[in-house]
Amino acid sequence: MMEKTTTKHSYHTVAFYNLENLFDTVDDKNVLDNDFLPEADRNWTPKRYEKKLYKLSSAIASLGADETDNAPVLIGVAEVENKKVLTDLIATEKLQKFDYDFVHYNSPDERGIDVGLLYQKGHFEVTHSESIPILLYNEEGVRDFTRDTLYVKGLLHGEDVHIFVNHWSSRRDGAGETAHKRIKAAQVVREKIEAIQDTEFDPHIIVMGDFNDNPTDESINKYLMSADLYNPMEKLLTLYKGSLNYKGEWNLFDQVIFSTNFFNYKKGTHSFASADIFDDHFLTNWKGRYEGTPFRTYAGRKYLGGYSDHFPVYVKLKFNK
Repeated sequence: MMEKTTTKHSYHTVAFYNLENLFDTVDDKNVLDNDFLPEADRNWTPKRYEKKLYKLSSAIASLGADETDNAPVLIGVAEVENKKVLTDLIATEKLQKFDYDFVHYNSPDERGIDVGLLYQKGHFEVTHSESIPILLYNEEGVRDFTRDTLYVKGLLHGEDVHIFVNHWSSRRDGAGETAHKRIKAAQVVREKIEAIQDTEFDPHIIVMGDFNDNPTDESINKYLMSADLYNPMEKLLTLYKGSLNYKGEWNLFDQVIFSTNFFNYKKGTHSFASADIFDDHFLTNWKGRYEGTPFRTYAGRKYLGGYSDHFPVYVKLKFNK
């Protein structure tokens, strides 16, 4: 029995989760949060906010727990309004025992939603972080403000790891019409990766996020990926499985990609064990035409009371002792 427990504790979950509009209930004059206020059409009340925090914390606490007896040691998140919502999230009853902290920067996104990285302080130490802007301009030269990419460098069980948390531009105006925006984001991240590789020997890199593109789309497949990266998510997308469902079709916009040196098995390093979509039954719609799809908080302006319109995705790493 002791041997089994020791083996479990050698495995660690690294995850990404789009939290679907995690806004507080306070009006911020600097962002477009008017849809998520108690007096708004969506009736975003403190009670609903607390329920959302409870559900998200339940999902995060369960993520990878069967294999590791622990919540994720690292989890990138998207669609968070500010530091307050992350502070409230890690203070929930389900998560406070894991002693999380987070890295977050306010980005210039017009909707006021950012990315962040939660990490367990007993497993990861931040040594550097910065916000990387994605500079997009329309034909008139006017800037199109979108989410920055978060870059965090730190020590995961003593090993240097570079982490990029992304939320690339949406397809709201059409996949083809907006593809150049996601290609630009991919190029920015690629340039940063190559700059790291120029200064460090064989760095360990993790690129995660909601890319608003599938693994086979051009932004990822052509502009981000190279021989130095591996995308385990490419094999997970099927006609019946993905991280989000749009008009009956599965997509896998949420991905965790990593450098190929995670296939090495040197003592004191982490190696890749497995990857999956966390789509347990409790996160899904249980019946009706949307059965099996993510149980979301809102459908348009209609309140449903679910978790998120995305499933989390994760990789499991083994620490080689």
